[in-house]
Parts: sequence; C-alpha cells; structure tokens
Amino acid sequence: MNERFKVFVVDLEAAQGRVETIDGRNDVAGGSGLAALLFLRYGRPEQPWDHPEQPIILAIGPLTGHFPLMSKTVCAFVSPYHDQYTESHAGGRLALALFFAGYDALVLLGRAKTLSCLSLGSQHLSLRDAGFMEGMNVAGTGKLIRRMFPKSSGHRSIIRIGPAGEIGSAMACINVDSYRHFGRLGGGAVFGVKNLKGLVVCGDAQRPVPPGKEYAGLFKEVHRQVCSTDMMRKYYHLGTAANLRGLNDIQALPWNNLQKTADPGIEGVTGEIFADRTLLRNGACSGCPVGCIHLGFFRDRFKEDARYLYHQVPYDYEPIFAAGTMLGVTDCFDVLRILEDFERVGLDAMSAGVALAWATEATQRGLLSEKQTIVRLSFGDAGAYQQAAHHLGLGSNEFYRLLGGGTRKAAAEYGGDDFACVLGQEMAGYATGPLFFTAQSLGFRHSHLDTGAYSREQQDPAKDVTTAVDFLLADEPYRALLTSMTACLFARSVYQSEQLVKCLDSVGYRELAASIEPVAERIRALRWQVRIATGFCAEEITIPKRFYDVTTWQGPVDGEYFDRLREAYGRRIMEFALPEAAPL
Repeated sequence: MNERFKVFVVDLEAAQGRVETIDGRNDVAGGSGLAALLFLRYGRPEQPWDHPEQPIILAIGPLTGHFPLMSKTVCAFVSPYHDQYTESHAGGRLALALFFAGYDALVLLGRAKTLSCLSLGSQHLSLRDAGFMEGMNVAGTGKLIRRMFPKSSGHRSIIRIGPAGEIGSAMACINVDSYRHFGRLGGGAVFGVKNLKGLVVCGDAQRPVPPGKEYAGLFKEVHRQVCSTDMMRKYYHLGTAANLRGLNDIQALPWNNLQKTADPGIEGVTGEIFADRTLLRNGACSGCPVGCIHLGFFRDRFKEDARYLYHQVPYDYEPIFAAGTMLGVTDCFDVLRILEDFERVGLDAMSAGVALAWATEATQRGLLSEKQTIVRLSFGDAGAYQQAAHHLGLGSNEFYRLLGGGTRKAAAEYGGDDFACVLGQEMAGYATGPLFFTAQSLGFRHSHLDTGAYSREQQDPAKDVTTAVDFLLADEPYRALLTSMTACLFARSVYQSEQLVKCLDSVGYRELAASIEPVAERIRALRWQVRIATGFCAEEITIPKRFYDVTTWQGPVDGEYFDRLREAYGRRIMEFALPEAAPL
C-alpha cells in the first residue's frame, strides 16, 4: 500500500490545481492528523482567519472506502469565531467522493475573483461564476449546483453555504449533501471569504479492492457487528434523540437558556414523540449501513387551496436541544420549523439556538429591546424564533451581525455575559456538571465529542481532580485516532484498538497498524501544537457565571472543585505545546 498522501491543492484565484504527494502516513494516519500536518505546510499561523492564503483543508483516512462507518471527512481551518485553528467533521457522501477521486485531502488556497462554484474530480477542475447565487438559501443553491454540474450524478458530493457564510458569520456552517454539516466554529464563513458558494467533488475514478481473503473476511465480520448486534441499534431506531427524556429525568437537559435542567414540557419533544409523529424515513452516509439520519417532516397548507407542502428536516439530539428545550419550545413540529429556518440561511443549529436563548433572556432582563431583536423574543414562541433565525443568518442589523460573531461578543456590548451559555463556543446540550463543562470549554474543538466527559460524569460523579483529568487525557488520543481514521464516532464501540489494527493490516498499512498507540499520542500532540501556534491559551478561557449557578443531577455546582478541575486540565493541555511532544 502506498504510504504517501495524495493531496490536491487548488489555487482559487488562478482557478488551477496541482497534485502533491506528501510523506507522513505512518506518523499521522490521515483525517485529523493529516489536516494538522497540511496546516503546518500551507497554513499561516501568524495571519488572521480571513487572510486569502489561509487554507481550508478537507481530509479523509486510511480506512475510508474500505470499511463500514469510515464515512467522515475532517474540515480544518482557522476559525472566524476565535481566530484559531480548528476542525469540524461531517458525513454524507464527501468522504467516499474524495476517495474515489483518488485524493487523501483537498487544500483550497486563495480567493476566487467572483462568487464561484468549484467542481473537481480525478481528471478535471472547473471554477464557474456563481454571482447569480448571491444571497441564495442552501436549498436553492443545491438545486442550481446540480444543474450547473450534471455529470457524475450519484458519485458526487455537493457542499455549499447560505447567506450566513457570505456575510462572514462565525456561526455559518457548510451544508454537506443536504442532511449533514460542517457545523461548528464557522467553516461557512471561511468558504464565504474565499468567494466559494459551493464545491462539487466527483468520485469519478476506480479504486481496487484490497487483495486476499483476509480483507474480505474482516469486512464481513465488521459488517456483522454493525448490523446484527446491539452495538449500533440505538442510532437507527430513535437515534440520539433518545437522550432527551433520560437527560431531563436526571436534571441534565438545558432549558430556557440553562435557567433550569428539567421541565415537564419534555413530553412534547422526546425521541419517541419525534419518531411517532414526525419521522418520515431514515437515511445514511455513504459507506454506512446503519442509517442514523432521521428525517422528520412538517407540512404547510397552500393559501389558495387545500393542498399541503411537506418539508423534510433532519433531526437528532443536539438540534432538538438547541431549537427546542434551550428555547422553551415544546412542540416537535415547531422545533423542525425552526431547524429548517436555521438550515435555509446556513447557520449551525447549536450555535444559533443557544445564541437566541441568550438574546431571549437578555430581552426579559431589559438589556435588549425590539430595536435590536426586530421581533419580540420570548421562550416558547416558535414563530418569533423562525423570524429571528432569518435575521441572524442575514445579519439584518448591527445586533444580529454582532451576535453572529458569538454570544459573548454580543454580551460584551449589551451586557448579560453572566448568563451567556458559552463553553469555548455555544454549549452542547449536556448539563451534567463541571467535568463536561470543563471538557467542552477547554477541549480541542470545544466539542462535546472531544471526550466522553458527559457520559463519564453520569457514571462516576466523584469530585477527584486527578482522576477526572487523567480520564480526559486518556480518552482524547483514541478519539483523535478515530477521527484520523475518519470513523464515525458512533462506531467507537466497533472500532476498538485491536479491531483497527486488523483493519489496517488487511488493507496493507502494516507499519501504521503496528504503532497505533504512539501515532495516536503524536496526532493529539500535533493538533494541540498547531492550535496553540494560532493563539490558543488555556488560561484565557473563561466560563460564564451561569455554569456555576446551575443545579444539575448532582445538585448545585461545586465552584471550588470546578475551578481546580479547569486549572489542572488547562495546565496539562498546554504541555502539549512542547516541541518534543510530537516529533515528525
């Protein structure tokens, strides 16, 4: 197996591309590790996020295209949210499209001269003017891109942005194949600053199947574990929406801007309710037999007659929390309506929902008025939130443009930082306590998936700083390895270390397979070195007072323990900046 990476580098200003082969497979595997390696080569750590030569990187892993659920793509960039290096991960068809185009990664440099759409494959690159799409919503953009680039239908991935990305909102996402997203930390704004409305990746080449019986037999065994055991059953049936009732029952579900952690209104937005009343069908990312994408529906009546227009909206736990409980919305169809409006303008649902929850409480406290919010915001008013989603995505006035840069930026101007629910970025929906709050605020991506803190906190609530920090540090390398394989993290129970070794061996990456533990540590350290080089400092991360005031299933938060935990974890993270931590 070729142990060098094949990387397609595109100069958007010149509308030209070149293929480069780069060493490092046995050092960084692919995915997250490859993205960090490529940023070292092409990035400008001393420049701001919107510098034209700052890259946006798409990377896949060594098992992409070979095994089930190796279906993610890593998107790496300098974030408009905090001006530091970060990653966002998405499924869809993109990973397999890159694989069948023959590339391990795509690097986009420069800025197109006009708003444009880029199409590329194994033998072509085309950059076409898309000025007529300016301000167009995500759905309309997708329809037009499919007409502009009709070839390779069924073997292509289409990613695009909405108006939020065009105006540079730090909450702008990149839509991937309609139902998946590079959601967090503003990748859509990076596309926007590069004048890139959309990207089409055509998987138009053939790739050989790994030879020998070892691979075929192992594929069947992995497929059996995924489809015929209970390992993945949850994700197909109710999906992660099943978490809503359980978290509410233990007082760990944020409601009304985290003013409470449980509410009887849960009966209208449980996973069971969404499945019974809204579920239209399940979908799956390419290369995944599970089908965890849950598509709900709502309908609107045409004004002129009795017919209905049906809307399809993907949902899972985090979007329901953000557009539902965090906003006090307790009707499942209303949640889908709000999510569709976030989707249309190209906003990350979690960031947008949490930001609007803060704006609602700020309105209640008299810090904001309709002069700023345009529409009167109150918890539970779904119609108002639909309108506010539109204003936030378009940056309708100074307030919404500021809020689009991050909740705490708006709070710095209008007041209300104490109740801004931001943990590095707008929080995920787990009010389990200080361990999770610490992990998200200081984690590499400010993501609930950086570690299993929210799960660990429910299993072991003991207040032991050393044990807690040791858990966070021990959990991170394996997750970094999985995201370098670009495995779906839902499959982490399937792809334990021993299984990964067998999979890598079966497709020819024997040297990498023999050293996955040191490789995992190297990837973890390399990512932190790149992040720190672009400005991250653990001591500068502050946590709003709301997280100290909240009552979780453990009772009131212990502020002293919380502070000691944050200080200890932050100190250990900064140790990864040491050059000897990740020799390449």
